[in-house]
Amino acid sequence: MAVQEARGGTGGGTHKGGCACGDCPHGAREGHRRAVAAFLRKRDEFAAGQGLPAAVAHSASASRQWVSEELTQSAELVAERSRAEAEAWLARLWRRTVCAVGAVVVLLLLAQALTAVGAGWTAARTAGLLAALVTAGALTAASWFHRARGGASAPVIGEDNRLSTSRAVAAAWVLFVAYAVLVLAGRLAAASDHAERDALISGLELARGAGVVTVLAVVCAVAVLVRRVVGLRVLGQRLQKVRADRPRAADLLTDDAGRGTFTDIQYVVISAVAVVFAAVRLARRPDQLPDLPWGLAVVVLVSAATYLAGKYAEGGRPVILSVVRAREAGDLDGPIRTGDDIEIRGAGFVPPGAQGADRLSRMVVRIGAVNVRVPLVPVTGGFSNPTDAVLTVPVPVDVEPGRVLVQVVTAAGVETNGYTIHVTE
Repeated sequence: MAVQEARGGTGGGTHKGGCACGDCPHGAREGHRRAVAAFLRKRDEFAAGQGLPAAVAHSASASRQWVSEELTQSAELVAERSRAEAEAWLARLWRRTVCAVGAVVVLLLLAQALTAVGAGWTAARTAGLLAALVTAGALTAASWFHRARGGASAPVIGEDNRLSTSRAVAAAWVLFVAYAVLVLAGRLAAASDHAERDALISGLELARGAGVVTVLAVVCAVAVLVRRVVGLRVLGQRLQKVRADRPRAADLLTDDAGRGTFTDIQYVVISAVAVVFAAVRLARRPDQLPDLPWGLAVVVLVSAATYLAGKYAEGGRPVILSVVRAREAGDLDGPIRTGDDIEIRGAGFVPPGAQGADRLSRMVVRIGAVNVRVPLVPVTGGFSNPTDAVLTVPVPVDVEPGRVLVQVVTAAGVETNGYTIHVTE
């Protein structure tokens, strides 16, 4: 019923199941919400032992396989609705970006107007406002050209469809330095005195802004290097990456699983503090590049080095440590035979960001020449199989007796090491 309502609804009107406006009951957002609710309800019913047909209820393995297939199909519908909702969200994001940029310009105008009371309006205030308008215009144009990819935020969205911390920090510094240079350009254009023009030009000398230039060079190099490091580690199967449904602001402070990470948080916080300090210095001395103190610049460099080291250290290849015959209460001990369940113990079977049922259902265990889908075993609030450290799969009858190699293929497409077991007749 929920799926039917999400697809088409029962009422009239111009909005159908494919509507992406997100503001009507039949939009992409509502369709995704209803699909998720239907999946969670089905999962909890199966976890409580409800909804099983009589044809499979007598067999534990048959019922487990049937439940897994039902949940997989329902999860695929959720994933489809999630992708539709993400596309609609990206299509709306560029307008929100334009509104946010306009709000920043208005706030700057109000701040300058308030601080001009008593001190008077100066050429520096005019140059600052004009520089903000030029920057806002450039961001608005970029948002329109990249409106299908998230607007102005498109350059900071990584290949995994998440906001990149390194690119966001580098983009913040690039925008600030560009704004500072535009302020100096505006003042230079309005200057009529020869000595004032010479002073403004000297304000661009490296001795004045060495700290800012150094920080800008380092954060841009870190953004490029992190992309290279992550790409090589993914291709070398030393890092598992699963594509996200859509970028979120929390991506700047968390890992792919949504957990806060120290390296990302400290990099964002310290960089934000340094940008704010540099902005205050620019406001106080609008005739030169902000002279960022070397002490603060070194702090930013240490933060960038910590972030880069964290990127080198994260991840790891999944590994099988042991494979044993799964034994239920009352079963006799014995060797592994076809039809038995085996328990694969190891680490890294579920990559960060792959906790959803649609991603878990992609996991495969290769037993000899046979690929076995890992069954989804629901419990209230989640799944007991598969987990990051333990997988349970049946040994199919197609497996030939003898020494057989076992490998796990994760949702990210990464293969584990091979582990040899002995299957008896």
